[in-house]
Amino acid sequence: MTYPFLRVRGIALSVVTSVTLCLASISPSQAAAKIQHLTSPGGIEAWFVQDATVPLIAMEYSFAGGASQDPKDKPGVANLVGDLLDEGSGDLDSKTFHERLDRRAIELSFNASRDTFRGSLRMLRDNKDEAFDLLRMALTSPHFDTADVERIRSQVISGLRRDTTNPTALARRKFLEVAFGDHPYGRQTTGTLENVPTITVADMKDYVGRILARDTLKVAVVGDVDPATLGRLLDKTFGSLPAKANLAPVPDVESAAPPQRAFVPLDVPQTVITFGGPGVKRSDPNFMAAYVVNHILGGDGLSSRLFHEVREKRGLAYSVRESLLWMEHSAVFIGDTGTRADRAGDTLDAVEKGVHRIAEEGPTQKELDEAKSYLKGSQMLALDTSSKLALALLEYQQDKLPIDYIEKRNAIVDAVTLDDAKQAAKRLWGQGLLTVIVGRAPGAAPQPAAATTPKSN
Repeated sequence: MTYPFLRVRGIALSVVTSVTLCLASISPSQAAAKIQHLTSPGGIEAWFVQDATVPLIAMEYSFAGGASQDPKDKPGVANLVGDLLDEGSGDLDSKTFHERLDRRAIELSFNASRDTFRGSLRMLRDNKDEAFDLLRMALTSPHFDTADVERIRSQVISGLRRDTTNPTALARRKFLEVAFGDHPYGRQTTGTLENVPTITVADMKDYVGRILARDTLKVAVVGDVDPATLGRLLDKTFGSLPAKANLAPVPDVESAAPPQRAFVPLDVPQTVITFGGPGVKRSDPNFMAAYVVNHILGGDGLSSRLFHEVREKRGLAYSVRESLLWMEHSAVFIGDTGTRADRAGDTLDAVEKGVHRIAEEGPTQKELDEAKSYLKGSQMLALDTSSKLALALLEYQQDKLPIDYIEKRNAIVDAVTLDDAKQAAKRLWGQGLLTVIVGRAPGAAPQPAAATTPKSN
C-alpha cells in the first residue's frame, strides 16, 4: 500500500545519501531472523532490527486516526498538523528547530493518511539523542505560532488551487467521492479551498490532544542501536504522551457498486481516466490471490495485461496502472491512464474489455507463474535499506500481520492456485467499473485560456 504525501524537511542530503548508499542489502530471511519485539521499561512496544552495517538509525511510527478523524466540516486538519509539528516546539522557534535538524543531518517528517497519523525519523547513530529529543518536542509541545500557521496554510491553499486544473487530482478526488459518498474516506485529506481557511489553531491542538496517544502507537526501528538504549529513547520520546486516544468511531463502508460513470469537464489537451471498484481488505483470507491477479491485470512493469492492451497493442496511452488500496474500514481497486481527448473513448473501451476478459476467463497458468516470480523477487528490493525495512515493518503492524510475516510471505504467494486467482478476478472485476473521466467533452473544441475551471470539491 502507498502513502504519497510525505513532506521531508531539514535534510542534509549529502551526508545522509552517502551513508545510505553504503548500506548492504538485507534479505527477507535475514531480516526475519533479526526482528525483535521490544518493550521499553515504560511499556512502549516496537518491532526492532539491530543492524550495525552502517552508523544509521531509521524509525517509522504511527498513531491510529489519520484524516478520518478530521471534523466533517473541516477536512484537512490532520494534514495541517503534519505540516506544522516541526515548525517550532518546546523552547525553539521554527528557524532554530530546522537549524538543529540541518546541523545534525536529521530527517524528520510527518504525514496523515486516511487511517493513521505517521512520522519518520532518520539520523546518524551519534546524533540519536538530539534527534529523538527534537521529535519529542515536536509531538508534545508544538507551537502553532500564527505566522507559521498562515505561511503553511497559504502553501496548502496554493496546492489546492493548482489541483483545480490538474486532471489527475480532480479524477482521484471525484472517484473517492463516487466510491465513498459522505463517509470520511470520500473527503479530501488535504482539505478544500472552502474549508482550509476556517481551520483554527484550536482545531489543530484538539487533534493533537485526541490522536497522539500511546495506546494506538506502533513503532518500527532499524539500525545501529542496542535494545537498552532504544528502550530509553522510546520512553523519553513517547512516554509523556496521553495514555489513551479519543477517537471518533469510523464505520466500515463498502465502495459504491459499479458500473457507474462520472464526467468532470476541464479544458486540457489530455483526458485522464480513473477507474476502480470494490476491493479486498487486507484481513480477507483471499487477499493474496487478489494481490497476485491484480498484478497480472495492471501491476508494475511492462508485462501487465492493461499495458499490453492500451499501449503496446493500440498505442492509446503512455502508461496505465491499476492497484489495490486497502484501508481500515474498506478497500478498493483503483487505476488510471491519460490520453488525447479524441482517443478517450477508445482508451476506456480497451480498459473495460481487458477488465471484462480477465473477470470472465481469469489468468493463464503462465501469467500466474510469472506474477509469483516477480512478486517474490520484488520483495528483496523492498527491504534493501534500513528505511525501507522500517517502513515495511510498520505497515505489517498496521495490517495486523505476524512479526514473522517477512519469512512466510513467499510461501503465501506460492500457495495461490490458478482457481484461487480466477475466483479473485471474478470477484474484483465481475461487476464492471466505477469510472471518472476528466477532460474535454467528446467533440468539444479547445476553449480560451480564460475558461472557467471546475470548483474544488
